[in-house]
Parts: sequence; structure tokens; C-alpha cells
Amino acid sequence: MAAAIVHGERVLAQQRAWPAAMAGRWELPGGAVERDESDLRALVRECVEELGVLVVPGRRVGSDVRLPGGRLLRVYAATLTRNSGEPRANEHAAVRWVSAVQLDELDWLDADRELLPDLRELLKPRPRL
Repeated sequence: MAAAIVHGERVLAQQRAWPAAMAGRWELPGGAVERDESDLRALVRECVEELGVLVVPGRRVGSDVRLPGGRLLRVYAATLTRNSGEPRANEHAAVRWVSAVQLDELDWLDADRELLPDLRELLKPRPRL
């Protein structure tokens, strides 16, 4: 499970610090859903642990992506709560707000790379009513 945390027309990406095979590559925040935990509860917990922020989960983004070992990557849009503050790289090398144009500049993990078209769609400006 992962969060596509959107602020304005940018999404938050985080750079892996470990393991060595993945260090330096980028991914969306998130992690494993624990036993007796819903996807959305896991998403909120992982954002607190990894980034020190509270998020409000929203709609699904894209389709499930198959991961090694038969696991699935499921992504939800999310926004920061009003009093959340700026995300910090608690467990990663760096965090970065990325626009739709900048998505291709990052070396994404393979599973996250599959979701780039969906992230571009999520970041499209919407007309205000």
C-alpha cells in the first residue's frame, strides 16, 4: 500500500536509503498492511512513521501492481492534514515534491514507475467551479 500525497499540483516522492540494491531510487510513501489493519489505516500509520505527517486518504490511484512474492502495491491519493507540517525523511535519504513534468526525472522503483501515467492524471489541473 502506498500514498500519492498531493499538494497543489505536486506529489511527494521519497528516496530510498536502503537496502543497497534500492538505495537512491524513488518511491511513494507506504509499506505493508499489518494483520487486522485496513489499507487506509496502514496508509495513515506509514505516513506518520516514514514522514512524521498525518494524511487524509482519498480515492484509489491506478490498478494494483504485482510485487515479488505475490504481494500487491495498491495506491491511494492523500492530502496532508491542516496542522501536519512539512514531511521529513525519517526513514529515507530524501523527500521531494514533484510535478507531473518532473516525474520522469526520478529513478523510480519498478513498481512505482508503472504508476507514473496514473500519477500524471492525478496531478492534472482541474477546473474550479
